[in-house]
Amino acid sequence: MDAQCSPKVNARKRRKEAPGPNGAAEEDGIPSKVQRCAVLSDLLPIPHSSLEHTGYLAWTNGQGSTQQLGPPLGLRQPAPFSDEVEVDFSKPYVRVTMEEASRGTPCERPVRVYADGIFDLFHSGHARALMQAKNLFPNTYLIVGVCSDELTHNFKGFTVMNENERYDAVQHCRYVDEVVRNAPWTLTPEFLAEHRIDFVAHDDIPYSSAGSDDVYKHIKEAGMFAPTQRTEGISTSDIITRIVRDYDVYARRNLQRGYTAKELNVSFINEKKYHLQERVDKVKKKVRDVEEKSKEFVQKVEEKSIDLIQKWEEKSREFIGSFLEMFGPEGALKHMLKEGKGRMLQAISPKQSPSSSPARERSPSPSFRWPFSGKTSPPCSPANLSRRKVAAYDISEDEED
Repeated sequence: MDAQCSPKVNARKRRKEAPGPNGAAEEDGIPSKVQRCAVLSDLLPIPHSSLEHTGYLAWTNGQGSTQQLGPPLGLRQPAPFSDEVEVDFSKPYVRVTMEEASRGTPCERPVRVYADGIFDLFHSGHARALMQAKNLFPNTYLIVGVCSDELTHNFKGFTVMNENERYDAVQHCRYVDEVVRNAPWTLTPEFLAEHRIDFVAHDDIPYSSAGSDDVYKHIKEAGMFAPTQRTEGISTSDIITRIVRDYDVYARRNLQRGYTAKELNVSFINEKKYHLQERVDKVKKKVRDVEEKSKEFVQKVEEKSIDLIQKWEEKSREFIGSFLEMFGPEGALKHMLKEGKGRMLQAISPKQSPSSSPARERSPSPSFRWPFSGKTSPPCSPANLSRRKVAAYDISEDEED
């Protein structure tokens, strides 16, 4: 990180013998640094309704023309370190009161708010605290102090990120205007005067450390303390607790990603154990997948069987209804048979005479004669004649029936 920052620091420390057109020193076409809330000699800030929601700055000159300077520097590049920022010590340092700061100060005199911390594993709780500090007053210049590894290890404990990583994380927070490296653990009047600090922002919970019940006690007594609220549910200690609690899970995760057991400080036996657990988990996962697929299959079969049963019931009802309509007691087949029987009887039986007509006597049937016979039959005896008459009468009744 130091190697990356060194060209930037050298460029910012360049000076030119003669001032440029705007009174700023330039060299090799690179303008000197401009403070984040610096005042241009002939430009005055004005509120611009069309740019308020974007956070862009708009300026106007004496003739009333408006000039857009683009987004604030904090949104375009990392915040500078305190040893890279020029401070005009020729002007006296006069603190503003809480009432003046709340009412609003001119742009050339922002309220300088200081917030310090370790900022290990920089998370949303840190960002929210800095956001609150930045929005304490209408015109705030936020200075953030980050303690070094030596101080932190002595007073608080070992950190996950080293000091350079923590400096860089705070630098890239959008609410920060300036970063103080190797910040003191306890704020002294000399430090406050050096950085021209008006107020110190921190949560109101007493912070006991370095043999003191509250390291901000003298700041509160001096009326320079501006309280912020902690974000519940998130902290560096909580994150570390999660990692320690699920250490085996994260160790196996990093082994899968290519880290060696030596890099993870894992013994040979634990390494083999993690690999075995990984294989067992894969088998379990396959079994779960098979179970899920089998459940889905059974569910689909049940749904299809229910549909088939419903369709079968509907079709069976239709079939039974059709069968009854055709072959039931009052079905179409019975009516057809009745109609056919009636037609057959009408065709077979002769027409009957009206009941009112007088009964006619049946004439005796003539005697049967053989054709082609020229001779007449001999006369019958009276007994034979009577027998023939009876037989002829019986035959005629049978034909009628």
